[in-house]
Amino acid sequence: MNRLIFINLPVVDLAKSMAFFKALGFSHNPQYTDDTAACIVISDVIHVMLLTQAKFCEFTPKTICDAQSSTEVINCLSCSSREEVDSLVAKAKAAGGSIYAQSKDYGFMYQHCFADPDGHCWELVYMAPGETCPEPTSV
Repeated sequence: MNRLIFINLPVVDLAKSMAFFKALGFSHNPQYTDDTAACIVISDVIHVMLLTQAKFCEFTPKTICDAQSSTEVINCLSCSSREEVDSLVAKAKAAGGSIYAQSKDYGFMYQHCFADPDGHCWELVYMAPGETCPEPTSV
């Protein structure tokens, strides 16, 4: 069985958040979208559920983290090339997101990051085929 992942994120303005992810080239599944939630389709197995804060509170008794000032999780997506990483970061910035770290080239992996309009962190990585993480060195 292939497992699906649904990342649930609280948002302040559902329409603005939907427009942001549409600007990145992602679609939404209207079957799971209404005025309180939207299902953003990242891939066949990855979906982001954008939930109004009121809707999000129906699923947890905990206080919603202010993602503009705190980070609880970094959502990481793989990309097919360095160019796709940079393109998505540029689209995110143009659509109202922000860049919270400079790009990094680790040789085996290229990474760049952005935050969506609600402050949720997104990391994009390209891992070069055949390259591996270098062995750690002892001090």
